[in-house]
Amino acid sequence: MRLVIILFFLALIGFTLVATVAEMPLYGHPENPTNNEVPERFIEKGTEETGVMNIIGGILVDYRAFDTLGEATVLFVAIAAALSALKAHSH
Repeated sequence: MRLVIILFFLALIGFTLVATVAEMPLYGHPENPTNNEVPERFIEKGTEETGVMNIIGGILVDYRAFDTLGEATVLFVAIAAALSALKAHSH
């Protein structure tokens, strides 16, 4: 019975992932909002909204701050786990 429940949830997760990917816009397609609306907004209003002259710095620090913080947190946790595992095996 436990195996049936596990397989059911794996199938449900797999179906959800496939359905989500099927609904995504094609990579590089001109109608993809990522390729037209987002860069236009950054270029046209980036300096005004962030107050910095360097658009790239403004994007990373202001628009994508939470994303950048999340990436840094994941890297820190991964490094800490690897060092912890290496230290545990050295004794």
